[in-house]
Amino acid sequence: MEIDSILSGLGAGIVIGLIARIIVPSMQPIGCLMTILIGVVGGAAGGLIGSAANWGFWLTFATQIVIAAVLVAIVAALFRKGDSTP
Repeated sequence: MEIDSILSGLGAGIVIGLIARIIVPSMQPIGCLMTILIGVVGGAAGGLIGSAANWGFWLTFATQIVIAAVLVAIVAALFRKGDSTP
């Protein structure tokens, strides 16, 4: 794995994670690093699905964003549930 592919994956993860956070309609108690991680995971999962289904760029990109948005909602709910302060 080359350094440019790692950097491009991180860049895509940042963009996908930020778009996913904008789409989810609530305050998310997750930080920037968690957003990037979720974006990378959503991007990888959506990329695999889009590649396997032979989809074009835009449909694959939309799939990556939807997966990342679902992950943001799940992780935010878990973080909120773990916070037991009144």
